[in-house]
Amino acid sequence: MTDASLPEPTPSAPELRASDADREQVAERLRDALAEGRLDMEEFDERLEATYKARTYGELAPLTQDLPGAGGAVAPVSFVKEPVAADGGVHWPARIGGEATSSGAFAFWSGFGRKGRWTVGERFTAFAMWGGGEIDLREANFAAREVEIRCFTIMGGIQVKVPPELDVTVRGFGIMGGVDDRATGAGTPGSPRVVVRGYALMGGVGVDRKPPREERRRMKEARRRERLEGRD
Repeated sequence: MTDASLPEPTPSAPELRASDADREQVAERLRDALAEGRLDMEEFDERLEATYKARTYGELAPLTQDLPGAGGAVAPVSFVKEPVAADGGVHWPARIGGEATSSGAFAFWSGFGRKGRWTVGERFTAFAMWGGGEIDLREANFAAREVEIRCFTIMGGIQVKVPPELDVTVRGFGIMGGVDDRATGAGTPGSPRVVVRGYALMGGVGVDRKPPREERRRMKEARRRERLEGRD
């Protein structure tokens, strides 16, 4: 899975060590290819196993070279920082626009994940049967100012994580299951609008507002400093 917000691929440095985030980026591109019918299950299993065994960019690159959007070596993703506005809030203009890196996800007796720095398509469809999935928008970019995410689950579950500043509307229904709409609410000025439509049969679709990991670390550190100052 490519990401328009990332630096250009670096084929001149195939010997560089790949990170867990790099391997997960390739794994997500392979899952997309499986869902789109570009890979059969045997090819997917072989490439996925090779992905998690890869140690360098040079070992990851061949696994996606014949897939759309592949640019050779994998672009490093470990040091991409969150765009921040002058007042410390989210700089939304930097996160809206560009080509989608993923427009769907599929899980059957398994799971999927979309998280970190990725670009969600204007229409994103997720399906989980006897399995589960995670769609994390806290660090994501958005291909359009308004994005629709459709979640279908049968005897499974899909969890959507959104940042507190995002404009979110949750709709849908469940049969012997449920769709949690408590995250519905307005975002900060300039926020994209995300509509989550959930349909659950003996399963569930949940949407939670959670701060990004980096923000949680800052909050934890601030609380730690307050406790130390209180002791002094």
